[in-house]
Amino acid sequence: MTRGQKLLRRSEADSNRVQFDPVPHSAAFSLIELLATVLIILVLTTMYWSGNSTNRQRSRQAACQQNLQKIFIAMQIYANEYKERFPEKPGARTSEEALDALVPKYTSDTAVFICPGSKDAELPGGESFLKRRISYAYYMGRRTGDTTEVLMSDRQVDTNSKAPNQPVFSATGKPPGNNHKQLGGNFLFCDGHVELSPPSSAFSLVLTQGVVLLNPKPQ
Repeated sequence: MTRGQKLLRRSEADSNRVQFDPVPHSAAFSLIELLATVLIILVLTTMYWSGNSTNRQRSRQAACQQNLQKIFIAMQIYANEYKERFPEKPGARTSEEALDALVPKYTSDTAVFICPGSKDAELPGGESFLKRRISYAYYMGRRTGDTTEVLMSDRQVDTNSKAPNQPVFSATGKPPGNNHKQLGGNFLFCDGHVELSPPSSAFSLVLTQGVVLLNPKPQ
């Protein structure tokens, strides 16, 4: 056999080996592996959102405090023109009826009347909200001299007087009184400072003579 014939046979043999070598299968996930991956993603997502939910609510409570303090500035200007009396409307049954007197003369920023933790709809800027809904309760009948008394708050569970440790905001996260889910709410006092409260009040909220608590329109 010549040298050329040997080279030809070797080339044919190499070609045959390439032709019949098994082709490696492409890598793929099994059904169990896919399910396990989906489960891990779900667990991690749940942990992320549950861990950040409380932080988001606390941030909204802080923004709510700023809203109440901005409203207080408008109420001070109003009281200066009405013998130190905060807004009153005889026969009012909701906080919208009484506080609507502030807009637009004393403030055109109606956004501050909506708690950022609530699901209440935005209000048109500078327009009456008498036929709409705000987020805050109002103690109508207070005077500027009532410095230790509560003037406004987040929406409450009802409009009754409340002794210390009685429910004032939702403890379940469900309405009524759930602007901040089950994390309590804010109180604005007649001297302008704001305090955060758990669902059960830490102090007395007994209604004195001539003062009525007005909640916003029902959710």
